[in-house]
Amino acid sequence: MPQISLPEMLLDHDSIRRRSMQSLFESLENLCEGTVIVDRNARIVWINERYALRLGAISAADAIGREIEEVIPNSLMREVVTSGQPILLDLLETPDATFVVTRIPIKDDHGEVIGAAGFALFDQVQSLKPLFAKLESMQREIATAQKRLAEERRPKYTFSHFIGASPVCMEVKRQARRAAQLDATVLLLGETGTGKELLAHAIHAASTRAGKAFVGVNVAAIPDTLLETEFFGVAPGAFTGAERRGREGKFQLADGGTLFLDEIGEMPLLLQSKLLRVLQEQEFEAVGSNRVMKINVRIIAATSVDLQQRVDEGRFRADLFYRLNVLSIRVPPLRERVADMEALCENILEQIELRTGLAHRELMPEAINRLRRCAWRGNVRELQNVLEKAVMLSDKTRLDADDLDGIVPADSLPKQDKDAPPGGEARPYAEAIAAFERQLLSDSLAKANGRVEDAARILGLARATLYRKMNALGISSQY
Repeated sequence: MPQISLPEMLLDHDSIRRRSMQSLFESLENLCEGTVIVDRNARIVWINERYALRLGAISAADAIGREIEEVIPNSLMREVVTSGQPILLDLLETPDATFVVTRIPIKDDHGEVIGAAGFALFDQVQSLKPLFAKLESMQREIATAQKRLAEERRPKYTFSHFIGASPVCMEVKRQARRAAQLDATVLLLGETGTGKELLAHAIHAASTRAGKAFVGVNVAAIPDTLLETEFFGVAPGAFTGAERRGREGKFQLADGGTLFLDEIGEMPLLLQSKLLRVLQEQEFEAVGSNRVMKINVRIIAATSVDLQQRVDEGRFRADLFYRLNVLSIRVPPLRERVADMEALCENILEQIELRTGLAHRELMPEAINRLRRCAWRGNVRELQNVLEKAVMLSDKTRLDADDLDGIVPADSLPKQDKDAPPGGEARPYAEAIAAFERQLLSDSLAKANGRVEDAARILGLARATLYRKMNALGISSQY
């Protein structure tokens, strides 16, 4: 077999390449409804006859030398010539038809763009309709999901939702409105169930950040091992099992807006130091990443525990406490704002009516007075629970004090109502022991600010045992 020299081989390869390009063009020209070629000035240098006829009452010869837009008004061929980038799949709408088009640049041996070629499919549009329908459906679903997500990250409450006109309530609103205008870190202090999260939403809604996201995190509800990733996100492929695209953390989601940290007192010490850096520098690194991300986030923190005491115990960093405690607002417990009881009850009953569709209920004066005498360790949240039970258990439109019997938690009844039975008679041993145990557990929960784990530690009980006793004695866990 004769030897082929390298120059001959290269010539042969070049010939094959040129022939394949010519063959490909001819095949596309035959398969397509239309083919058009323009020069570097986007003037037509060639167009097949059937395409020219579809585009108007002109011949192919009449189109030669004319600018592409004169023949195809919506053409993007000029963009391809200018950018040198192909447009591989697009729809071209004309008055009489819809074409699926592909546009590619034509370059010389030096890589300079000297024109562009366009291929239009007409007969194939029908076969592509299922694909377009699926694409449109996916786009609608994405748009719906984005809208729903944006709505979830908007503030749900304003100051009008913080019900009450008592002096203590009005003072809280005054302080919160001022905090909304200052764009500083806010620390909300108060027992659980007093409305700290509601106030956080309201502060954001009244601030200059109202148009941005409001992102809330309950620190106590997330395992310690997951808190860092929840806050700072995960870099792509940071560890085995991590998402390939990575995951955004709450700080990134809240960029430009407000991040609400509920139960900040439960944050582990290691994460406290990282949070302090974010507050000071407004920057962080995602888990598994060395890239520093700059953010602009306002922090509103809330706690139902005594942070100063936790600082003294070494369970909370003093520098972080001082950084958070810029503007502090104490949200009073319900027992300190009993003057708002009637307004609160009316609002709660209206919400129950809207949510359940049940008939509107009204509380009689003696029922309201009964509620005013309660201790309300669970505050407004506990009051909501009591009223919802009363509505569900009674068909009456007007509820009186008797309708609250057996519903108001025993640990919230006035002292004179629970120390002795009617008539001052001695109670059976089992009943007296149950009353004593109920009082002991309730006091421990109150001392622990509703934290079952801390109450169990005070009592020397396992947490599961305390939960079991609470259920048996009818003690609400909604502290």
